[in-house]
Amino acid sequence: MDLDAYVAEHGGKWRRLEELSRRGRLDAAEVDELVALYQRTTTHLSVLRSRAPDPALISQLSQLVLHARARLTGRPRASWAAVGRFFVAGFPAAVYRAWPWWCGVATGFSVLSLFLIWFVAHNPQTAAAFIGDEAAGELVDSGFAGYYTEFAAPTFAFHLWTHNAWVAAQCLAAGVLIVPVFYLLWQNALNVGVVGGVMVAYGRADVFFGLITPHGLLELTGVFVAAGVGLRVGWAWIAPPTQLTRGQAVARAGRDGVLVALGLVVLFAVSAVIEAFVTPAPVPIPLRIAVGATAWLAFLAYVLVLGRRATRSDPRRS
Repeated sequence: MDLDAYVAEHGGKWRRLEELSRRGRLDAAEVDELVALYQRTTTHLSVLRSRAPDPALISQLSQLVLHARARLTGRPRASWAAVGRFFVAGFPAAVYRAWPWWCGVATGFSVLSLFLIWFVAHNPQTAAAFIGDEAAGELVDSGFAGYYTEFAAPTFAFHLWTHNAWVAAQCLAAGVLIVPVFYLLWQNALNVGVVGGVMVAYGRADVFFGLITPHGLLELTGVFVAAGVGLRVGWAWIAPPTQLTRGQAVARAGRDGVLVALGLVVLFAVSAVIEAFVTPAPVPIPLRIAVGATAWLAFLAYVLVLGRRATRSDPRRS
């Protein structure tokens, strides 16, 4: 193959393709010309790769083809409209579709945690076995309440945000294996049960529930959602819907998992702010709980109203 002759024959078309690819606005005829030149140049590139593998020329034409393809397909750009669609439809719909799963997780976790609190409170030797008598006394005297004021509020909020997001990410990522999700939930329920049981046993139930409730309602709901969506992904692998293959079912549930993971970043940011600034605030306990309950109920209403609306508008995803 005579490379110089080939370049001389087609070089004009390549230059014209480059010109159209860089031009700001094209009319209908120029768009048609761009498409035709793109197709021809793609063929030229394929010929050169197979018959005259000149690295410099192939690199030049590859870049030209990529630029032309980007001009034809358009470059994806972030937009406020896309962000709005995510928060108005994408995220709430993904959470709403998984509501049986995360509501089930929430119910099981709450029952188990309350049972552990009751059991530890009525069996002091159990708490001693878990953390020791000295540690239990310190926890009741200052340790539990001091946890919320040990660090500066902004630093504490950032730590809580990243920690909770990491726990949620583990639940979502491990959902396909199912068992790790239950292990993570058990660890958290055991922690709540032992600490709560010790506080109740020492007559400090008001301190425990007064400090954990304001942020715990929203924070734990985020964990429940992550665990429920993760388990939904695992179940899609075990028992896919009849109209979908196993791979399609997992892919669909996995896409919802990605939406939920992104949305929970915002939820955990809100819960972290509440825990760092509201929970330890020197105001009456009912007021702190009211702030947390308001944020929690607002999230549930957001998911119920917008999520149901988005799901009904796209019945194929329900």
